[in-house]
Amino acid sequence: MLTKLAGGRLFDPANGRHGEVADLWLRDDRIAADPGPGATPDAVHDVTGKVVMAGAIDIHSHIAGGKVNLARLLMGEEHDRHRFAGHACGHDRIGGGSGIATPSTHTTGARYIEMGFTAAFEPAMLGSNARHAHLEMSDIPYIDTGGYLVLGNDDFLLDLIATNAGQAAVNDYVAWMLTATQSLAVKVVNPGGINAFKFNARSLDLDEAGPHYGVTPRNVLTVLARAVYELGLPHPLHVHGCNLGVPGNVATTLDTIQAASGLPMHMTHIQFHSYDTAGDRKFSSGAAALAEAVNRTPTLSVDIGQVMFGQTVTASADTMAQRHTAPLAHPRKWLAMDIECDAGCGVVPFRYRDTSYVNALQWAIGLELFLLLDDPWRVFLTTDHPNGAPFTFYPELIRLLMDRDYRLAKLAEIHPDAPAHTTLGSITREYTLAEIAIMTRAAPARILGLADRGHLAPGASADITVYSDLPDRRAMFERPDLVFKSGRLVVRDGVLVAMAQGCTHVVRPGFDDLIERRIARHFDERLGLPIKHFRIQDAEIRHGAGPQLHPCRRREVP
Repeated sequence: MLTKLAGGRLFDPANGRHGEVADLWLRDDRIAADPGPGATPDAVHDVTGKVVMAGAIDIHSHIAGGKVNLARLLMGEEHDRHRFAGHACGHDRIGGGSGIATPSTHTTGARYIEMGFTAAFEPAMLGSNARHAHLEMSDIPYIDTGGYLVLGNDDFLLDLIATNAGQAAVNDYVAWMLTATQSLAVKVVNPGGINAFKFNARSLDLDEAGPHYGVTPRNVLTVLARAVYELGLPHPLHVHGCNLGVPGNVATTLDTIQAASGLPMHMTHIQFHSYDTAGDRKFSSGAAALAEAVNRTPTLSVDIGQVMFGQTVTASADTMAQRHTAPLAHPRKWLAMDIECDAGCGVVPFRYRDTSYVNALQWAIGLELFLLLDDPWRVFLTTDHPNGAPFTFYPELIRLLMDRDYRLAKLAEIHPDAPAHTTLGSITREYTLAEIAIMTRAAPARILGLADRGHLAPGASADITVYSDLPDRRAMFERPDLVFKSGRLVVRDGVLVAMAQGCTHVVRPGFDDLIERRIARHFDERLGLPIKHFRIQDAEIRHGAGPQLHPCRRREVP
């Protein structure tokens, strides 16, 4: 089928287009070159004056897996449509059982595609839960998905590091695990800290040895960052650092940047790692110092984990951090889970309030970071869904970034002591449409290695979003005029009009088969699970036509 989008303003930063007026052609599921004056399209959409972008990509959103389901169980009352109707994100129309912070799989896909997002990636998939996570992601309609494998607290890796098994053995283990679990990237959560928690440690700083293996978080970070680099994974090591949420943790975050020693690294939800201790309250913004460090480190990328006000639930593999947060739970309930020889998780309901000094400052710190970071190719739009806020707050967040007057009005509404401990009020920057297109389309595709996503050149997947160029940027990004998934029109005027299915993105970096013998012994002796039952086969990936493989190009550390 040949489709023409006529007269739109194309925002395609990957190809140097920043509002150029042009026609866009689709042939079946791909963007096509202009077929010439004699072509007769099967369908024509007049998008004159409208903004045309590739489908948006969320690189960090907790959408599937064990902790997501525990959150759904813990927040059962959230699925009562009457009790939660009129929630601030405005998406109560889908009906009972849909959830806001803990949406069902179908609702997750529907809400993303309604906003013009055509892909979202689960950033914390444990090996022991990978099969279930994939089954759940396969049940999410409309959007592409993929999982980041969590390593860094698993006994096998910590034992390799503690016994000085060597970088080659670590690389082979990481590659085997990525392949067995059908993952796209590697994430480390509180490196070594989740394991330390199991041995009654309640904190673990970057250079503090863990209580059992004697391995420091710095050891774990450097070994994993090197493995990811040498294996040639497209996405650098995805790092949830030490001391999440702790006042003064910006010092640890700055030390973590140095620990990478020039290797590529992605630091996630850095809002939660940007806290200083200046002032009478001993809690203030460290955003300026962190933004300066990121700006001068070209090998580093970040996402923000923006806090927005309202009810949500925090769900994280960082059991240590979740235990600290538990006394602040709203409603007053929480749970933690220990996963033997792997990691763990904690789930804590939470309500961010603009009348709370701490919550108000968290909100301001996230916006500071967005606005102080120079390079939109290295900063990504996230709320760490659902930890900072549900992903449905993205349109509101975009308006805050693009509209300074609106931002200042909101700053005036928060706790009166918070503005004095942040530079937010003095920042004049407003994001442009081109920068939004970079941050939400071109840059996520590039950092994840999705060569045929995030742009509008011929041959790209026909994942396309069309917006009316409204002064109210929240209204603009909340309700696209048209959304195409793989060339099929699925949303018109913000309303779903057809079904579609995405695919699962994976990597397979290759490894020395000898590592499998050692892993098999570990499974037999420690887990009682035959290794053959751990591996996930292609036929089990029931998302679209099966896994979409992305190449890894091995590198050597200079």
